[in-house]
Amino acid sequence: MMNAGQATGETRVLREIFIDKIRILNPRDRNRAIFLEMVDSIAKVGLKRPITVSSRKCDADPFEYDLVCGQGRIEAFKKLGQTTIPAIIIQAEESDCLVMSLVENCARRQHRAIDLLEDISTLRNRGYSDLEIASKIGLSVDYVRAISSLLAKGEERLVSAVENGILPLRTAIEIAKCDDADVQQALTHAYSENKLRGGKLMAVRRIIEQRRRQGKHLHGQSFGRRDSSKRPVTADSMVRMFREEADRHRLLLKKSEMTQSLLMFAIEAIGSLREEREFVRLLRLEDLLLMPAFLEERLAKRSTQ
Repeated sequence: MMNAGQATGETRVLREIFIDKIRILNPRDRNRAIFLEMVDSIAKVGLKRPITVSSRKCDADPFEYDLVCGQGRIEAFKKLGQTTIPAIIIQAEESDCLVMSLVENCARRQHRAIDLLEDISTLRNRGYSDLEIASKIGLSVDYVRAISSLLAKGEERLVSAVENGILPLRTAIEIAKCDDADVQQALTHAYSENKLRGGKLMAVRRIIEQRRRQGKHLHGQSFGRRDSSKRPVTADSMVRMFREEADRHRLLLKKSEMTQSLLMFAIEAIGSLREEREFVRLLRLEDLLLMPAFLEERLAKRSTQ
């Protein structure tokens, strides 16, 4: 396959072209902070690297070029009020331009995990092998195969969690390879490596439970990054959310009460056993007279009541 910097049939040409004549084949959402840094950099020092486009001619639309790479730079120029931009013009088929754009996105140092998943899927659908994809985007073949496996297994819940920034991509791949009994080990490994902590860990546990009970697919739910602006809040939705939250709190209360009852039973049982001389003798023989500080404290309170 042709690289973004290669042209077929003629030498590359560097030219100033009109931005509104460029068709973006593979549009991406941009990280706001990174985009503003790019705008500031271009405003101060100018464009460091021209965009790459391919010439096209179609009577059905006004576009004269297909974008190969440089969407962020185009948007930055628009933000600065520019109507033209320096571009390297090559000759390539539309399908080649799309693939080159995908490879460019995959090869970026900073990209969303979901973009990587989708682009690798697109490249596979276009007939590229895992080895070819790995060589183009600078990843190992094993890693590409793992991602392909995640996509092939229809792990929509895991992919959605990756896109929403809840679940690291590598952890999602590990979970997809596990059966239900081994998922906890994958979560423990992610926790030990500081990849999942606090609220994210709890959120992933809920996703894993939903995946276990309802399956890997979202079954008609929105798949991808949530956009709250497209989901208006209504009285019914507020009531439903309140009921769901109330049910969740009631369940937590029941679990805490059950845990408290089991703890009280255990303390009473241990206290009763420690009053038996034969049991105490056995503990002494096994050098087990020392109790955890928490139990000693609770047993001491029990004896004074």
